[in-house]
Amino acid sequence: MNKFNIQAIIRKNIKVLKPYKAKEIPCRIKLDANEAPFFVKISDIVKNIEIPLNRYPDPEALNLKKAISKRIKINIDNIMVGNGSDELIYYLILTFGGPVLYPVPTFSMYGIIAQSVGVETVESKLDKNFDINEKEILNLIKNRRPSIIFLSTPNNPTGNTFSSDKILKIIETARQKNCLVVIDEAYVAFCSEKGFLPFLKDYENLVILRTLSKIGLAGLRIGYLIGSEKIINEVEKVKLPYNVDALTQYIATYALNNFYSNMNKFIKEIVKEREKLQRELLKLDSIEVYPSEANFILFKSKKSKEIYKALLKSGILIRDMSSTIKNSLRVTVGTKEENAEFIKTLKFILEGAK
Repeated sequence: MNKFNIQAIIRKNIKVLKPYKAKEIPCRIKLDANEAPFFVKISDIVKNIEIPLNRYPDPEALNLKKAISKRIKINIDNIMVGNGSDELIYYLILTFGGPVLYPVPTFSMYGIIAQSVGVETVESKLDKNFDINEKEILNLIKNRRPSIIFLSTPNNPTGNTFSSDKILKIIETARQKNCLVVIDEAYVAFCSEKGFLPFLKDYENLVILRTLSKIGLAGLRIGYLIGSEKIINEVEKVKLPYNVDALTQYIATYALNNFYSNMNKFIKEIVKEREKLQRELLKLDSIEVYPSEANFILFKSKKSKEIYKALLKSGILIRDMSSTIKNSLRVTVGTKEENAEFIKTLKFILEGAK
């Protein structure tokens, strides 16, 4: 009897795909995943939840879209809610196909999702300042004719914003070539710039992604897409019904309507701590620190692997980014106490490495 051969039926693009691995590593201080460090439980947001669990959730997430609309001053017809931004990235690629163009290094899910659905990916390397290589991207738009361009600003893992002038030129060139430009603003809450919402009325090919994950509600997995009605209507065709569960919709809606002042406090505290953390890191001679407009900081050291392991041994988890950017590490901004402990431990490790 022939054995079942799973390899014979796996699609070729999946065989060569490397999965995004989000492992839970035991630690006492968790500074690796760009989450807000402030503990929030459901009862902090809402005391009584009366949801009929025998019924499916609202497939349109109407109340949640109204709450988002109120916050960003955008019509609900221009909003689509997803189970995290990842799901919305998946829907966009599924709807519009490829090639999919993005600068590197950036959020890895653009490439992973594109490859998983069998769509061609086109990468453009960032310049030495981690900004967009404008000339190269414009040439790629003209010659490779991508269907979608993803631009994450502030960018993960580099932390910087891309030049607004370059982005606008890319959007205009892409418009002329019938190409969608998706600005991923996952970290815009921590940024000194306001983002690209004001440009939606000028560019019908512009889509913006935002999320509640970075500002205190990562456990809810709520992302939202903002774009023209035409775009929303097309993406709706591939959206799975009931994609956001009733409990998540209820809590997220309540949080936006009644808990948002707390989330704003989180944001202000994180920005304050980021600046302080950056100043402390800059005092250390043996590492190179990059400016950040996000809730994390990227830094380099020739001993990055040793630093990562020593920090983990002491119970502090950060992100080893050396496979993406040589000798680099990324630390999420934590609480005042967590940041102080991180700096103290890092100094001790660097002293011992001399």
